[in-house]
Amino acid sequence: MSRVITLFRNTLALEGQPGAGLNQWISRITLPLAGIAVFLMLWSFAARQIDTSLGAFPGPQAVATQFVNLYNEHVAEREKEAAFYERQEKRNAARVAEDPDYVPKIRPYTGKETFLDQIGTSLVTVMSGFLLGALLAIPLGIAIGLSPTLSQAVNPVIQVFKPVSPLAWLPLVTMVVSALYVSDDPLVSKSFLNSMITVTLCCLWPMVVNTSVGVASVDKDLVNVSRVLKLSTLRHVQKIVLPSAIPMIFTGMRLSLGVAWMVLIAAEMLAQNPGLGKFVWDEFQNGSSQSLSRIMAAVLVIGFIGFLLDRSMLWLQRRASWDKSVATS
Repeated sequence: MSRVITLFRNTLALEGQPGAGLNQWISRITLPLAGIAVFLMLWSFAARQIDTSLGAFPGPQAVATQFVNLYNEHVAEREKEAAFYERQEKRNAARVAEDPDYVPKIRPYTGKETFLDQIGTSLVTVMSGFLLGALLAIPLGIAIGLSPTLSQAVNPVIQVFKPVSPLAWLPLVTMVVSALYVSDDPLVSKSFLNSMITVTLCCLWPMVVNTSVGVASVDKDLVNVSRVLKLSTLRHVQKIVLPSAIPMIFTGMRLSLGVAWMVLIAAEMLAQNPGLGKFVWDEFQNGSSQSLSRIMAAVLVIGFIGFLLDRSMLWLQRRASWDKSVATS
């Protein structure tokens, strides 16, 4: 009865404010737009006050111009690639016409990666490192959460390695990969492995910690029910632990994905793995009059992709978790 009265009161409140829903949606749109407009004005004003060795600091207009230039460069590079393969097909067709026993060979196009190509490379690298980290961290976190003894044994190791910078891991990873990954026809480049493993090492710890905390915090009543039903360990984890710990697990994954994306840029700079980090470093080394605006364009793209990754993880959390309130956080 009390729930019916509450619902009736809420209905009356909404009827008394017919524009409440519309005003809420307007505020959700106008306030972010106002914040962006203020940011752009401040950025434009500050850019005019700063002179560097490469010229004036780029404002919004200069960066927007570079976005157009970067896209045009991508289109031009794809046209070159298409023309390259077309020439090969014509030559191979002519050779086959002269010699039917000739086996055509297609050489891969070795042109430079464009800005859009490097975005794709960075996304593949960060997701590979993140997924590898999740495969290692979540089972380990579950085991730590279920066993206080294991937790006490592993916790010092986690606390020591958790704050280690990717810049410290990368030289070690590079040496290990160079020593172990020896192949005449490698499946992936060493620079990709260096970046991916560095990302994995740095994004492990938030997932391990949050997963273990979530598992250890499972309601004791649910644990007692599992004991009464005499569930096996696997069934206990499947039916009791995971549903209860999913919010904390996804919190750890969300934190780890943010860490992974930040770590990746630094790793790509040092490992020279084609990606956004290498793009920024190459533009810095280039030192042309357009370098600053191209770097600033990359900074905006890095931030926007990080935002999309975070929103994507929130969406996945809402789909997998009983706690739907995370969708608005």
